[in-house]
Amino acid sequence: MTNSMTNQLAPSRTSFTQRRPVLSVVIIELLLLFAVFAAGAYATIAQLDYTAPILISFIPIALVCIVYFSVRKRWKAYGFNSLSALSPSYLFYYAPLLLVLIILSLKGFKAVTLTELLFFVFFTVLVGFVEETVYRGMILHILLPKGVAPAVITSSILFSLTHVLNMLSGQDIARTILQLVYALLVGAVLALLMVKTKQILPLILFHTLHNLIQFLGNETTSTIVYNTIVIVILAAACLLLIPGIRNANHRTQEHHVAKRTL
Repeated sequence: MTNSMTNQLAPSRTSFTQRRPVLSVVIIELLLLFAVFAAGAYATIAQLDYTAPILISFIPIALVCIVYFSVRKRWKAYGFNSLSALSPSYLFYYAPLLLVLIILSLKGFKAVTLTELLFFVFFTVLVGFVEETVYRGMILHILLPKGVAPAVITSSILFSLTHVLNMLSGQDIARTILQLVYALLVGAVLALLMVKTKQILPLILFHTLHNLIQFLGNETTSTIVYNTIVIVILAAACLLLIPGIRNANHRTQEHHVAKRTL
């Protein structure tokens, strides 16, 4: 029996996420929600600071991701590529993100101590790393064989739904709904950028700076106006990025078909 025939008869080695992508995504999302919910319950009982649930849940998640990616050599698979590989022609697509940061900065910033600033920098880097790794890294990557559109839509919806947990902290329904729409559009833009550029580091940087500006920004009566402007920018960014999704979808499906036939 030739080697080629042996390879054809040998069972293909596929991971659990490849065999059960939808179930894998459900498990990842439920584990994340359980971790945050459990940490929130503990923080409430112990009367800890409002940032405690994220710190308690996200630090272990970040460590697990770092160890797993390092041991399994999965960093590049989830978009942690060298920025030198980023095509200059793609820089234009990041312009809406820069514009969003500028708009949010117009609210001005409140005075904080150096210790508070360092804490918020650490906190926002942690959140940016974990959420981008989970949603634009793992979940998007797992679902891409199903098609780019389903992967982008599903990862964005799941990212948005996690913000429902803010209602548990006493946030009113109207503000939570606005935040859900806001998060949905952010998730969609970042997912589309991930599909186009295969680069997650710029997304983590944006996520970090966005949250840092939100934490340090002044709360004014015009906050809803700024957020509405940002929503319009994000919606326009989606329209800018969507036209190329059909070609990306076609290339992705060809890539996975080729892998199965090798």
